Parts: sequence; C-alpha cells; structure tokens
Amino acid sequence: MVSGTLLHVVLVVAAFVVAALVALPLRKASPRLFGAIVVVVPVLAFALYRIVGTPAALDPSTAIAASTAEDAPSMEEAIVELEAALARDPAQPEGWRLLARAHAALGNRTRARDAFMTALEHIPDDPELLLEAAQARAQAAPGNRFDDEALAMLRKALALDPGNQRAQWFIGVVQRQRGEDAAAVATWESLLPALDEATANALRTQIDEARQAAGLPPRAESGAEAGDTATPVAGDAPATGLRVRVSLDPGFAARVRLRGDAVVFVIARAAGGPPMPVAVERHALQDLPLDIVLDDGDGPMPTARLSAQREVEVIARLSASGSASRGEGDIESAPVRVTLPASAPIDLVLGAPTP
Repeated sequence: MVSGTLLHVVLVVAAFVVAALVALPLRKASPRLFGAIVVVVPVLAFALYRIVGTPAALDPSTAIAASTAEDAPSMEEAIVELEAALARDPAQPEGWRLLARAHAALGNRTRARDAFMTALEHIPDDPELLLEAAQARAQAAPGNRFDDEALAMLRKALALDPGNQRAQWFIGVVQRQRGEDAAAVATWESLLPALDEATANALRTQIDEARQAAGLPPRAESGAEAGDTATPVAGDAPATGLRVRVSLDPGFAARVRLRGDAVVFVIARAAGGPPMPVAVERHALQDLPLDIVLDDGDGPMPTARLSAQREVEVIARLSASGSASRGEGDIESAPVRVTLPASAPIDLVLGAPTP
C-alpha cells in the first residue's frame, strides 16, 4: 500500500510543480486562470493515470486504493473547472491548449479540435500549436483525413520552422491520403538526411510503398546514401514517431460478434514506469486494420512525452463500451516492448490466442 500511495503523491506533486512553472507568466496577467491551471493539471495527470492506466496492478490492496481513487476528481470534472476559468478569461491560449489536450485524452475529438482552433486565434504563429491543431482536425474527420485547412496549417508550421520534421512528415501523409504518391516520395526523401539511421530506415519503408503506389522505380540504395545519414545536432528534436499496425485476429472475429462502433485505444507507456500513457490514439473498430504513427502530438500531457522515453510498452485495447476506463470485458493485445527510436513497425493483434 505504501508504494502505491507514494506513487500517487509523486505524480500529483510533480504535475503541480510543472503546472506552476508553465503557468507562471499568467500569475499577474490572469490570476484566476493561473490558479485553475495549477489545480487542474495535477488533477488531469492523476485522472488520466486512473482512466487509461491500471494502477490497481501496482498495489494488491485494491480495495483501499479504489476507495482513495473514488475521492479524486474525475477527468470530466477537471475539464469543467478549466472551461469555467476560460469562460471568465478566454484570452489565454495556453489554457485552451491544455483544454484541447484533455479532450483529446478522453477521445472528445471534435471538442479537442475546437479548443485547439480557439488557441490558434490568440497565437496563430506557434509551429507546434499549428501541428497539434492540424492533427486534431484530421482525428475529428472521417477516416482521419487532413482537410485543406489542416494542410495549410502544416505548411505554415513548416514555413515558420523549416527544420520541423513532424510538419514535413505529416505533409507527406496528406499527399499519400490524396493519392499524390510521387509528391509524398519527394517530401519524405528530402526529410531523410535530417534523421538518425534507425528512423531513416523506418521512413524508407514508407517511401518504398509510396514509390510503388506512384509507379516509380525502386529507390536505388547506395553506399554513399547509407553513410550520409546526418547525426542530429544537440538540441534538435529527433523524429521519434512510432509506427503501429493494429489488426483483429480472424478466428476471434469469426467467433465473437463485435459492434463496428466499438472503440480501439492504441497506447504507448514508459516501460517499467507508471501506466499513464505517453501517447494514445482512439479509433473505431470498423477502421481496422490500422496503420498509424504515435508521436508527441498524441501525448495527453506535455510533462510526459514519447520522445523523452528510452523504452516503451505498446498495447491495443478493444473497449466495447467506448470508455477509456479499462472494463472487465475489454480485449487487449499482447504488449510489445520497444526501444526508441524503433526501426520497424510494431504489429499488435487483438484477440490473438495466448501462446
């Protein structure tokens, strides 16, 4: 019991300190929003730990732990508090960004998109915010497709930050979605020199698929090309996206009747650490098989990022209820432990027989 309680305290205290530092510039300009963020961020961290993770697994005394958790504010209550603070003082882009991330963590894609767009009204030239907003627009759209406005955001982010690898990657994704395969090849191949070797190898797989779709000849591998992969400069953010493919076991699908609107969560969390995710995406069962990329844009909390991890555990969870809370009837894939950066896609199969 002591270890579980201590972990809860450490999580909340750490989140409180980080929240206070992040919100410090708002203390004089907007005292109410400063107070709301300092209170809400730790609540969001603890609530997310309870919702997506499995804290009971850390403590055999689950009855006592459960009674403690029941007294904690829910994610929804924390969001209500932040929304109330923003209603009183709406000219706070960081508050809107935090609200958008909270909605994204709960799978409220439309509300996350709207909150990101409101944040952009206040700071339209923030490259990372432009990327988050563009990704949120895609996640809220049918088939996770980037519309024209999202593409414009990605191009603006890249213009503001020409070395932004995520912006360039996403532009290639948009081009692939639109059948502009040759353009995607050009976009991604121009990104290769900036990547570390493992990440470049993973991207080359995507490029080869795009070249085939475009009817282009296979890319010629040369010794010079292999040796020209640039070493990232200290301080640069490396491309640490994790490609994950999720499928449904055919035998399981034949035996069990599943609703097409059931929800699949794809989760990456620090290996050996707390079960709070560092990246999570929510998809409909009918979208399977999935071929997605988890990255820092999928991180529900800015204090825990995928790119900061050395090793992560990746799982897929099928939730018939559509709730992020782990339910008794949920189906999980076998977890896969991955050292970052990953050089190959991660394959997760829901309903596969246990070896």
